[in-house]
Amino acid sequence: MRERAFDLALWLLLCVPVLLRSDPNDGGSWTEVVVGVALLGGCVAVSRRWPPVPIAVMVAVSLSSTLELFTASYTLALVAFGYLAGRRQERTRAALWLFGAVAVAGLLLTTVTHTSLGQWFTLLLTLALAVVAPWLIGRYVRQYDRLVRSGWELADRMEREQEAVADRERLRERSRIAGDMHDSLGHDLALIAVRAGALEVDPGLGPAQQHAAGELRRAAADATARLRDIIGVLREDDAGAPTTPAGETVEELAARARASGLDVTLAPTPVPTLPGMSGLALHRVVQEGLTNAAKHAPGAAVSVAVTPDPASVRVRVVSGPGTAEAPLPSGGTGLVGLDERVRLAGGALTHRVTGDGEFVLEAVLPRNPPAPLPAAPTSARELDRARREVRKGLARAIWIPLALLVALGLLMAGVALWTQHQSYLEPEDYARMRVGQSLAELTEDLPDHPLDGPPQRTPAEPPGMDECRYYRSTMLAAIPVYRLCFVDGHLAGKAEVP
Repeated sequence: MRERAFDLALWLLLCVPVLLRSDPNDGGSWTEVVVGVALLGGCVAVSRRWPPVPIAVMVAVSLSSTLELFTASYTLALVAFGYLAGRRQERTRAALWLFGAVAVAGLLLTTVTHTSLGQWFTLLLTLALAVVAPWLIGRYVRQYDRLVRSGWELADRMEREQEAVADRERLRERSRIAGDMHDSLGHDLALIAVRAGALEVDPGLGPAQQHAAGELRRAAADATARLRDIIGVLREDDAGAPTTPAGETVEELAARARASGLDVTLAPTPVPTLPGMSGLALHRVVQEGLTNAAKHAPGAAVSVAVTPDPASVRVRVVSGPGTAEAPLPSGGTGLVGLDERVRLAGGALTHRVTGDGEFVLEAVLPRNPPAPLPAAPTSARELDRARREVRKGLARAIWIPLALLVALGLLMAGVALWTQHQSYLEPEDYARMRVGQSLAELTEDLPDHPLDGPPQRTPAEPPGMDECRYYRSTMLAAIPVYRLCFVDGHLAGKAEVP
């Protein structure tokens, strides 16, 4: 609805010059009024779908009136449609081809009608100021609106991204909680099960005490299974590995496992200290190895070896077959999370079962973990690109009309010099001319083209002459000029007139 209202107002505005200049009371005709109003209505109707078409129609109507392209009735329409074409058109190729075609058509019409090149220069000037300049301004406004729209879109996108980041942080916190429960509670429950299993087979206890120890071991197994279910609820499928391990050292972890009944050997001591994610991953590998040994090989010896070298540290946890009657069920997520943590630290994790039934867990961790790559500032880059496009559009809107004017001025100056040279009569040739010589005798000394007529305020021509021709006496000045008058094809008089 707003577009229709705008088009109607534009049509009424552009019809005003046509009505004023084509009024029958001012020398026009009603036919011109009807044709002009109808053409403007059609141009407004198609200007949104085909922006260059109204410019071509208005140029054709204007050229039918004058080769200079400037008309009081349709110049306003040229300005309006030029601006709207730049404002609405995405590509510029069609408009540039149209501008070039208008310039060439004007030159051809000037040649065919044998009119002065000054009219073609006026056409070029009108085209540059009334069509090209508004078109460039429309292009600039279009790009500026795109910049503003891009800014709002980027702001909305950044707001949505912030909400997504908050959601991801909440999911990561849930994953961290799940990882802590698995790493801490799972490890402690496994140690409880180891102690209970040792009491269950202790010959110094009575049957009732051994039965109670067995129930305690089975309760620990059930608690581990429930813990696995809780972890499955809290940990998302695409969540990363937890990044906050227990605060104890590897030595303290091994000592706590020994106190729980595991036969743990740690070498060397003290364990080399690794910075950042590598140190956290080292602790986590040892903890997972001890937990798996307590679950699947209770009563077996566990060896932990940490081998440093200049660039990395290799940790190896080996646990043998157990002696318990039934191993504790595995949660299934420990090794997966451990592999992710080691990968984030820049290392590699492997695990296997040997032919003797021993389980080997091995990791290689770098001493200097790689720094995370910063996220590319896509929003800022897109906004900067849009700003550069607007600055380029503004520069084009300024320097292209100026360049056209300079080029037009240079062209006009060149044509003027060429025209003057064609009508310049050398003073020596003028001095050799004698009254009574025939035009054929003077042809070699005369320039190719005389002036179109006498300059303004030139004295009247002598009476009785058939023809008087005027030639420039100097290359750059318009006056004085040489006047040669002929009668019956012979020179009857010559003079230098101011």
